[in-house]
Amino acid sequence: MAIHIYCTGCYTSNGLNAKSCSKCGATFGRDKKYRVCVSVKGKRVTRVVDNLTIARETEAAIKGDLVRGIFDINQNGKKIPTLNEVWQKYLPWAKEHKKSWIDDLRYYRKHLEPRFGKRALDAISPIDIERMKLELKKGVNKRGRPYAPATIKHQLVLLRRLYNLARKWNIFEGKSPLESVDMPKLDNQKTEFLKEEELSRLMETLDKWPCQESAAFVKFALLTGFRRGELFKLTWDDVDFDRGLIRLRDPKGGKTENVPVSNEAMEILKTLKVSSPFVFPGKDGRQRNNFNGPWQRIRQAAGLSEFRLHGLRHHFASTLVSAGYDLLVVQKLLTHKDAKMTQRYAHLSPGALKEAAMKSGELLMPNNRDRTVVEMDKL
Repeated sequence: MAIHIYCTGCYTSNGLNAKSCSKCGATFGRDKKYRVCVSVKGKRVTRVVDNLTIARETEAAIKGDLVRGIFDINQNGKKIPTLNEVWQKYLPWAKEHKKSWIDDLRYYRKHLEPRFGKRALDAISPIDIERMKLELKKGVNKRGRPYAPATIKHQLVLLRRLYNLARKWNIFEGKSPLESVDMPKLDNQKTEFLKEEELSRLMETLDKWPCQESAAFVKFALLTGFRRGELFKLTWDDVDFDRGLIRLRDPKGGKTENVPVSNEAMEILKTLKVSSPFVFPGKDGRQRNNFNGPWQRIRQAAGLSEFRLHGLRHHFASTLVSAGYDLLVVQKLLTHKDAKMTQRYAHLSPGALKEAAMKSGELLMPNNRDRTVVEMDKL
């Protein structure tokens, strides 16, 4: 059992006589907080409180609860499972219910299992999760870049789902520590579209690209706005050349749909000479599952080092919106179930905004407005 001064900056415990944090150097003022840590029979409980008097009272209360077994077993006398035990039940369920289960598997093995896998669910505290958030925020991925807020949020969402399902499956009745943890705030409203000169460079690069199958993949993605996974699954049986339709089987929206595409997009497919049932096959004619390498080489050659492949879908939608097409039409072409999903692709290009701003001067100035009325009267 112990009480320490708690650094809210780096989440480090320090001795009661410490004047500053031993890790980050932050000075402790009169408003310092205290961390209470109590261990009984292998169970460890921590709390953070506002002053030393409350800390001592909390220490005594937690110790009493642990001795009485409130934290040792749940009301039904069941042994509290470890996170690994919950994961073993979750993974088969995820394979049946989640298309992105492979992402969950990667996240769990990379971040959650090393930290929490062997712990019982009631032994993972909010402060432990906050410490993980801080470590990820200061860490770097395999490319040497800082972890994005979205990556950090994915870990928390997965951990929260494991707790929620454990309670739903009646193998845990305690409180989820995620209830006391704030999720990272994300700015997913990326405005991704190609400027005219960028689009020209990309098309020139694709026209000269040595692997025309890869070039056709990018051109078709640009002209249809289809998701990468939808292109991977596309077979020749899904292509209706006569009616100009593409069947998207089991898209992200969930329902198979026939989507019209442009004549230019269909012409690209007619140029392909592949002997696989897949339109854009991978190795040995099998279904492709990755396009990172080809896209990285193409975008670098075109001078688009930071532009994502998914940005082609965004550019497709933004172009249609900028041209005046209704969001409902764009929603149908993107196979979004909810119109709110389409809103993030509705960023107008700078050219369209500039044109609207210039036009506003003509419409709002009194002299110009009077002239407009006169011209209309002559019609």
